[in-house]
Amino acid sequence: MDIRYSANQRDVKRYTTQELRDEFLIQNLYRPDEVVAVYSHVDRMVTLGCMPVNEVVPLDKGIDIWANFGTQYFLERRELGMFNIGGTGKVTVDGTVYPMGYKDCLYITRGAKVVTFESDCPEKPAKFYMVSAPAHCSYETRLIKLADAAKRPLGAMETSNKRTINQFIHPDVLKTCQLSMGMTVLEPGSVWNTMPAHTHERRMEIYTYFEIPEGNVVFHMMGEGQETRHIVMHNEDAVISPSWSIHAGAGTSNYTFIWAMGGENQAFDDMDNIAVTDLR
Repeated sequence: MDIRYSANQRDVKRYTTQELRDEFLIQNLYRPDEVVAVYSHVDRMVTLGCMPVNEVVPLDKGIDIWANFGTQYFLERRELGMFNIGGTGKVTVDGTVYPMGYKDCLYITRGAKVVTFESDCPEKPAKFYMVSAPAHCSYETRLIKLADAAKRPLGAMETSNKRTINQFIHPDVLKTCQLSMGMTVLEPGSVWNTMPAHTHERRMEIYTYFEIPEGNVVFHMMGEGQETRHIVMHNEDAVISPSWSIHAGAGTSNYTFIWAMGGENQAFDDMDNIAVTDLR
């Protein structure tokens, strides 16, 4: 498991491009029949990817559970949310099978012991993108389709940010301990997400960008509002955003991204906006 330690905003302003990428960028999450995991000490969130091809892959494959979490199994004191951004597949949680199509979401509550992943077709494997957060109690494991998500249309074509925020793992849809996740879809011709930029001091956030057309990229903006930095993101990359950092992006095309948050609360609008003209 790749472990990323916390970084403070005073040091980050002096990072080189490579140091910034090494600290916050997550790449190559989908390796055949493996579980790739990145543990961040920012709110102790874990980002994972699994692309089962020829095997039924367990959640803890290749992870030393006791060394990393001090528990007997991965979700003993954690909850987990996931999206399928690949071909159709199945997730089995303690014997219950959840078929997952493209952009389906699954919330797995604390206490689930045996979780496995498989693809329906090796030629078109599923790609399970996951984020896990510490949890203090158990709720209900639940499959959430795109039609069941709470939808918030925002932005306009005139400002190149017309988009729909789909809230999946969110208090308006289901109960969780602290984890919130959703998917934002940009309209063709729109490239900006999350503008005006903001921070939320009480929560951290993780983005993963996908549906980026071949030959295009997203410039992910981070850093303090007066000390912005950027990371160039490719399709299916993810990025860690500490609470002190803005998190916004502009692509060379429209795209889709999944956001995950953890921290002190689950209030979606608990954010500190920064005027566009105040950014530096």
